[in-house]
Amino acid sequence: MGRVQMMLKRYVALFLRLIAVLSIAIFLAFVRPEFLSVNNILNVLRQSSLLFLLASGLTVVILTGGIDLSIGSVLALSACVMGTVLKTEGMFLGILVGLAIGAGCGFMNGAMVAFIGLPSFMATYGMLWIAQGLALMFMKAEIIYGFPKAFRFFGAGGFIGIPAPILLMFLAFGVLYLLLTYTTLGRNIYSIGANMDVARISGIRVRRTLLIVYTVSGFLAAFAGMVYISRINAVEAGIGETLLLPALAAVCIGGTSLFGGEGSIGGTILGSIIMSLVINGMNMLGMTSFWQSFAVGTIVIFSVLIDQIRAMKFQTD
Repeated sequence: MGRVQMMLKRYVALFLRLIAVLSIAIFLAFVRPEFLSVNNILNVLRQSSLLFLLASGLTVVILTGGIDLSIGSVLALSACVMGTVLKTEGMFLGILVGLAIGAGCGFMNGAMVAFIGLPSFMATYGMLWIAQGLALMFMKAEIIYGFPKAFRFFGAGGFIGIPAPILLMFLAFGVLYLLLTYTTLGRNIYSIGANMDVARISGIRVRRTLLIVYTVSGFLAAFAGMVYISRINAVEAGIGETLLLPALAAVCIGGTSLFGGEGSIGGTILGSIIMSLVINGMNMLGMTSFWQSFAVGTIVIFSVLIDQIRAMKFQTD
């Protein structure tokens, strides 16, 4: 498939997701006019922000044909250490140490995949349990709360009426969009996902690229953890346990292929918004969490099915 055709396929996928976002929003505005209130729209985007920050690193990994199952546990471990250090040693050092731990966990994932040759599923699944165990040992069933006001800006502050998490979401989106679209590293990521052997023969430094990709995923998991604990003003060892599957769902809904080489960070931000719109709308309609889970699962299946049909159409054209 040529580069022009690949770009066309990517933009068609983004257009379909944008139509889905608009369709859901119009439906919710029709049945619940209060949906269109500024506060509710900002609430939907605020909910999308944490999901996107976590899913964005996962997207970059999946584009290479891998998977990172450890992001929820890495978020928890880095957030626990970050919260502890910033309470005792200050905000700057706390953030620095927390982000470094996230990047370090990602680096170890990348080393296991790129240099030892472990399948990404097994390497990151092992890291999931390691990070989770370290978080539990570190916290000893305690909860840390009451962070400095300056730190709380990241999750509860804002600028010109826009909540800080939304600004951070679009900042991360912009950086990753530029990285994947206009840099050699971005092209290498897509090439590795399309065919790793061909990428290696073409002179792409596959091991180094994979190391960078998993490190970025760990860093963004820690960054998401920073925003999360800043918003709730507390941290405990289990905060990341339920975050992996929604992040994976956002990536799938966004159109990134689990086989690698296809997808975009724009799709992931739309997938995160779709997830948040569905949950927000179902809450407004008074539907239980059981139906919310059913709806999200159905959307994931249909999103993947539509992409499969679209991919076959492009191959036959």
